[in-house]
Parts: sequence; C-alpha cells; structure tokens
Amino acid sequence: MKVILLCGGYGTRLGEETQLKPKPMVEIGGKPILWHIMKIFEKHNMQDFHLALGYKADFIKDYFLKYNSLNNDFSVNLKSGKIEFNDIIEENWNINLTDTGLNTMTGGRLLRLKESLKNEETFMLTYGDGVSNVDLTRLLEFHKSHGKIATVTAVRPPVRFGELIINDNKVEEFAEKPQAGKGWINGGFFVFNKEIFNYIEDDSIMLEREPLEKLSKMGELMAYKHDDFWQCMDTIREKEILEGLLNSNSAPWLK
Repeated sequence: MKVILLCGGYGTRLGEETQLKPKPMVEIGGKPILWHIMKIFEKHNMQDFHLALGYKADFIKDYFLKYNSLNNDFSVNLKSGKIEFNDIIEENWNINLTDTGLNTMTGGRLLRLKESLKNEETFMLTYGDGVSNVDLTRLLEFHKSHGKIATVTAVRPPVRFGELIINDNKVEEFAEKPQAGKGWINGGFFVFNKEIFNYIEDDSIMLEREPLEKLSKMGELMAYKHDDFWQCMDTIREKEILEGLLNSNSAPWLK
C-alpha cells in the first residue's frame, strides 16, 4: 500500500519554526512530526511512502539522505571511503521524494505523483502536520467495503479551551480541553481509488475544494468516523500540546 504524504506547504502560523525548515520537519520530542506520521503507518505495515515536497524541499531530502548517520553511530575509513554503521536502522521504509512545486495546491501535488501511482488501484494520503491513533487497517477495510472512490477520516476537533457543562449556574462537568462533542472535520488519513485523478486538472486544484466537493455530491465520498485522538500542528500552542504528551509518555499515536 503506497502512502502519499503532503509535505509542501509553508506553515506560516508556526512563525520562526518554519522560517528555517518546512512544517513537516518541525520537531516533536526530537523527531520531525513527519517521522511520527510515518511511524503511524508503519504500525500497520504500510512502509512505502511518496513525499510530495514544495517549500524547502531540500531540507527534507537532506534529512533522509543523512538518516542513517543522524540516527546511528558509525565509523569511516577515509582512504577507502567505506562507512560502517554500528546498528541496523529499525525503519524499513521505502521513500520516494518528489518536488511537486513551490506554489502547487494539494490536488496538484497529488496529480504530479500520478505516474508513480499508475499501477495502484488504491492508495492512502494524509497531511504532513497531523497525528492520530486512527486504526489504519480498519480504515482501509472500510474503504474497500463500500466501493466508492474516496474515504476521508472524520474527526472531532480538540476544543481550544476547557469545556464546562453548566445547569442553572452550577458546573456539572469540567473537562480540560476535551475533543469537541459536536461536529466532524476533515482529519486527513484519506483512502483513494485511482479514479480520483479524473477530478484533478492541474497544479491550481485544491484537493479539498473541487475534487472532494464534487465526489461528495456524486455520493462517491465516504467518511470513516474516528472518535478518538487526533491533533494537528498548525500553531506553536499545538506543538506544545504534542510535546507535552510525549514528555509525559502518553502520546496516543505512538501506542
């Protein structure tokens, strides 16, 4: 199963963090959030990744080119140029990195990978800035069961502030930043059939606009409801939330 990771956006709301590096390379607990996302898929034996790059693409390319040396001790024979790593890297990932353009929209980035996916009937796609404990195996089974072109993982967004349940001025329940009780949003973690390419014309197409809106009207877009942990990283505050979960050894996406 090939997995497409959209890694080309600017991530401007993360301020100084993304002046130096692309958003998927902003670190959570010493590892890029991109690494954390790939670990989510790895748990479900999905290790064939296609990264759609854009803003600061060279930063991501350089990270994976140096992955062994950055995550291992090694020795070098300067005369022969031979390098020996002390340990075998745990990750058995196959990673295809493609520069899909600086200002290409999300649909256009996927379209630029069409040739790489020509032999795939079905593939997964998500954003490079959100983690979840969604069961990807069940998500894929759900997609195959309904036979439609697309499945989106629907999540309940975390509320920004603590939630109070009040009755006659009495606080009946105090919940510190729970998941929102009402409404569903696009949580990424899509499954697509190859027919999705029939709805993307060029670089200017935003996946979340014309393609998915049209598929919705046609009855070809299904929702897999995930009523558990999901968190994007759009702001410094959200980065701090993820850091806090890691530091307390309670990161749901890694369990």
